[in-house]
Order: sequence, then structure tokens, then C-alpha cells
Amino acid sequence: MPAHQVSMSSPKLQMSRRTILGAIPATALLAACGGSNSGGLGEDSFAANEDSSAMIDHSAWDALLREYVTESESGVNLVDYGRMKNEAADALKSYLDAMQAVVVEDFSRDEQFAFWVNLYNAATVDVILKNLPLDSIRDIGLLGSGPWKDDAVSVAGRTLSLDNIEHDILRPEWQDVRIHYAVNCASIGCPNLALEAYTAAKLEPMLEQAAAAYVNHPRGFGGEKGNIIASNIYEWYQVDWGSEQAILDHARQYAVGSTVALLDGATEIGGYGYDWALNES
Repeated sequence: MPAHQVSMSSPKLQMSRRTILGAIPATALLAACGGSNSGGLGEDSFAANEDSSAMIDHSAWDALLREYVTESESGVNLVDYGRMKNEAADALKSYLDAMQAVVVEDFSRDEQFAFWVNLYNAATVDVILKNLPLDSIRDIGLLGSGPWKDDAVSVAGRTLSLDNIEHDILRPEWQDVRIHYAVNCASIGCPNLALEAYTAAKLEPMLEQAAAAYVNHPRGFGGEKGNIIASNIYEWYQVDWGSEQAILDHARQYAVGSTVALLDGATEIGGYGYDWALNES
């Protein structure tokens, strides 16, 4: 059935922007958040060294997350962007500089996965700090275009946007739907920015935890039995799951508590919603 835009969730999000976004077609929203179904850097893809046991040091990013990201009572992780800008902008820049000097091909695929997720999230936080004050990441750029297509980092001499990292590297190279639970677009509607840095050693449990947390939160799957309202992420990137039914089957794998009853017997998603308000504490 045709998807319709439905706002979901917290009182913090009662903003005029929501009304405007509700009138924008899903295809336009997808373009605005950098969505793409094609990808891969082709001959410029980063190879992996599976014989390597070397680890990339993400301790600086881990320290920033532990200090400035907190879990709210609503279950949404919020970032104290203002305090981070005042206290730790230089530390964030130093981390990003260090990551851009990494020789990616020297590391295993799991190390690379953690590297790209952390780099994406840190670069996103950096662009937020540089553009404060903001109500939404979509306030950056023209007509809600956001920063996703702007040059963000340079790795091995290759200038990359946030789009490049997500849609040209992570999605096509790993083909793991849990990528969508790991990368964060600085919005309430997005899966949480993790409270700690991703590492190869913790990759699997962190991805599983992130998936379960989102599926079982109303911004992932809400509404009521017979009229499920899901996150627009599942609409924008349905191709990654394969079909609406595959999305529901995926969600049932992680469902607990009331979400089990919500999804029980469901064969379709009634509508989609997304909250673009900044995930700011």
C-alpha cells in the first residue's frame, strides 16, 4: 500500500518543520538525506588485509562519546553539542585528523567496518559543531539538502563525503542492513549514536544491540496492531532488505515485549515517519 508520512514520537519534536516534511514525497526526503541505491568506489575501493591483527585506535572518539552522549529517559541518546563545541572541538578535530591518516588497506574487514562507522559519526558531529545553533541537520545547506554530499574527509588522498562513506563504501561493500543502526545522522528519528566507539572486537554485539534498540523503540516501529508506523529508514532503504515483508521478518527477529504483539501476524506497514529534530541534550 502507498506509504504516507506520519510523525512519530517525542514532545521535543513538536516543530513546524515536521508539518513541512510531512508534505515532502519520500523520494525527495531520500535525496535530502543522501540516500542512494547505487554505490561502490569501483577500482578505488579500499582492499582489506585479512592477515592483519592490527587495531585502529578509537580511544579519543570513545572518550568523547562517553563524556558528551547520554541516554535520555525516552531511550534516545542525546548529544551535548554546545558543551562539546566549547570543551572538545579540538579533540574531535585531532581524532578526525588521525583517522584521515590511517592506511585503511592495512586492516581487516572488521577493523575497516568499525573505522568507517566511527569516521562517519565523528564527521557528522563535527559538521554539527561547526554549524551551531541548529534545530536540525537539514538546516545546513539549501532547501533542506543537509551536509551529506559536501566534502567531509580525505582518506588515502581521496576526498569523501558522508554519502560516499555510507552509500559507496559501507552499504555496497558490506551489504549488512545493520549499517543503518550504526551510522547516525544527528536526528531524533535516527538510530542512536552509540555511547562508545565501535571496535572490531565489539562489532557484532554492538550491531545487534543497536538493531534491537531501534526495532523496539516507537521511532523504529510504532503505531498499533494492524496499523504499524515504521521509521522512514525502512522505506528509504527497502532495497537493502528486499521487500516490506522482509523488513517485518527482520524486525520480528529483534522484537521483545510489546513489539512482539505489535508485529505479530503483520503483513504490511501502514505508514512511515521520521523526526529530523537535532538529537541535542
